[in-house]
Amino acid sequence: MKNISKNEFKKLLEQKLMRVFGTEYSDASKQVMYKAVCLVTRDILAQKRLSFYNKIKDGGHKQIYYMSMEFLLGRSLRNNLFNLDLLETAEKTVSEMGFEMDELMDIEPDAGLGNGGLGRLAAAYLDSLTSCGYAAGGFSIRYDYGIFNQKIVDGWQMEMPDKWLIDGSVWLNARDSVYEVKFGGHIEEHWEDGRLICEHKDYTTIIAVSFEMPISGYKTDATNFLRLWSAKTKNDIDMALFSKGEYLKAIETKAMAEAISKILYPADNHYEGKSLRLKQQYFFVSASMQCVVKYHLKTYGSLDTLPEKAAIHINDTHPALCVPELMRILLDDHGYSWDTAWHIVCDTISYTNHTVMQEALEKWPQGLFESLLPRIFQIVKEINKRHCGELWKIFPGEWTRISDNAILSDGEIRMANLCLVASHTVNGVSALHSEILKNDLFSDYYKVAPYKFKNVTNGITYRRWLAEANPLLSNYITELIGPKFLHDANELENLLPFKGNHAVLDKFAEIKLKNKERLAEYIKKANGVVVSPDAIFDVQVKRLHEYKRQLLNAFHILDLCRRLRENPDLNITPRVFIFGAKAASSYYMAKLIIRLIYMIGEMVNKDPIYKDKIKVVFLENYRVSLAEIIMPASEISEQISVAGKEASGTGNMKFMINGAVTIGTMDGANVEIHEKVGDENIFIFGLSANQADQLYPDYNPTEYYSKDWRIQQIIDNLRSGINGVSFAEIADRLLIGHGGADPYLVLADFASYIDAQVNVDIAYKDVYRFRRMALVNTAKAGFFSSDRSVEEYAKKIWDINKVEK
Repeated sequence: MKNISKNEFKKLLEQKLMRVFGTEYSDASKQVMYKAVCLVTRDILAQKRLSFYNKIKDGGHKQIYYMSMEFLLGRSLRNNLFNLDLLETAEKTVSEMGFEMDELMDIEPDAGLGNGGLGRLAAAYLDSLTSCGYAAGGFSIRYDYGIFNQKIVDGWQMEMPDKWLIDGSVWLNARDSVYEVKFGGHIEEHWEDGRLICEHKDYTTIIAVSFEMPISGYKTDATNFLRLWSAKTKNDIDMALFSKGEYLKAIETKAMAEAISKILYPADNHYEGKSLRLKQQYFFVSASMQCVVKYHLKTYGSLDTLPEKAAIHINDTHPALCVPELMRILLDDHGYSWDTAWHIVCDTISYTNHTVMQEALEKWPQGLFESLLPRIFQIVKEINKRHCGELWKIFPGEWTRISDNAILSDGEIRMANLCLVASHTVNGVSALHSEILKNDLFSDYYKVAPYKFKNVTNGITYRRWLAEANPLLSNYITELIGPKFLHDANELENLLPFKGNHAVLDKFAEIKLKNKERLAEYIKKANGVVVSPDAIFDVQVKRLHEYKRQLLNAFHILDLCRRLRENPDLNITPRVFIFGAKAASSYYMAKLIIRLIYMIGEMVNKDPIYKDKIKVVFLENYRVSLAEIIMPASEISEQISVAGKEASGTGNMKFMINGAVTIGTMDGANVEIHEKVGDENIFIFGLSANQADQLYPDYNPTEYYSKDWRIQQIIDNLRSGINGVSFAEIADRLLIGHGGADPYLVLADFASYIDAQVNVDIAYKDVYRFRRMALVNTAKAGFFSSDRSVEEYAKKIWDINKVEK
């Protein structure tokens, strides 16, 4: 597609304003102009998508279908214009029309389709698959409200509706794809012509309505899609009930159906929540599998060739029902035998595991599963029966071992085991994580089928996090080494010869300062706290979970407060501790840790003892667009999870490419970051994964408490109160704890963490040493590009070739 000039872009905008909004640009509001720019951009992508679709179809190219409950896209306007090489053109055009592009972009909400690293990774892979020229599509749910907007009130997280569709729906194209998804009822079986026929009776039908979002790639003719399903009913209202005056009952069915696509990750600490989550997962999986099968039959005529033309990838266990649903379609709708259908399924589906946390490996109560999905339960039961038969051959007489590895056992359905049995490939997301899967979490499966297990270390859309989020640094890098790094992240290594060049290091520092000033302005506006851009910006932004150990960070701050109270003239570099995190709505301890951090900030920021030394800021409603301000300004990247629990992490990579230096444990992708940058360019502390595993059985946190007076003072401080609020529950969690005190070894790693933080201060005072560390981190970040990740998936797992070379 030819480049669009400024005059052509202006004409397209004028036409869109008149045809859709009935106005000229001189009378258009910012809101209307924002939507017009989005719609023009969407139209350009739609033309590219049609052209790319025809190439895929005509060439018979194999496609990857990426199944994920979430896609954390962030905002789309800047990213799409950047990828289309139209950002500068659009900026100049709207400026001449009397608008500022940055103001228009700020109107766009972050798409409410994701929450944490799982969703951000899915979004990154769609971006990179497109940038690299592969045929790909994502499938998920069009959530009406996303997860939630976070408000902090007296330190407590409050969840507010995320009404992202008001201004975010502009990117969605309604499609004519509509599929029925069946819940409840019962199955009647009979034999017909020597074949078992299963008929689903008395079920409730939910209609899956399709919306499509275009996915752009960087300077490529490829354009892919993200297909999102919205839940509807056949009839919006029961007129008979309405006529009787039973108005609420008349629309009850509609409300119950639409709840399926209402909110991402509804709380599941009660039966109704579990039921809704299971409905969500089957709803999106069933519609997606029906869609994939329909396209394949239309294009190729037979499902025998499905594995040759389609790769279906399960992103964690949420879409695990792809396995029995595809079996159901093959068996019931197309008359395949069990063995043939199973062969097709196993050759088509692959699975990425994202966690070693047992509570995150989904399990469903058998009664709930059977009542909601009776036919799917039958299929899972048969898969389990055959699987256990195979396990008996390998582990004869080992009943406990077989039970542990069964899909259906002890009254629950284990989704990870279902994925392991059916997938042709299972991968972890960092070198350490993949070893843990093989040697610990899934060790029996690894013994049975070692050929299935592979590693693909996660990656990030580095162009977004460097060129888009940090244009000052990206432009300067272009001056130094040219623009090739925008196509090949490994080119960043050409920065290494400049690590001893003081002029270059000074320029890097100047750019960092400008980004810190921008973040300082945001903090002042959002939190009313004035922070110095000359201080160290020490940042921990990620989902709030105890294993990620925001609590350990808080303990260091409290210890630093003690030191400053004892010696107000303590010679430390001023530091701003910046936090951002959302806690699951039902996760009380995570919410309490947020409140602790908030109260530490209230105490520190108002006390003259700490003035000009430390500030503590909790930025509410952490999201992609906020991360794009935070990452370029960060200098210390806190990656301090207990070793062996973080599968990979991708925030660590975003910090790294922006020149932040990691302080972290040897966990997840930190291990590979350490390998790339070396001991001298990272601050490593704490127990290794093996040491942590050896400690767990006999771990007694009271020993650390009794031997370290600093821990004693912090625990006592929690009990007596921070800013007038007691956090005795956190103290008890660490020392008493139900089911094991201090489960994530905060006290065990405390001393080592404090020592590492002292080393951070020493390094920062050595100006050129720290600037050199920052440059080396940026230079070595190329490996962590999601382009590299998807190329590995394409070759090692999906067996797909590029449409666009």
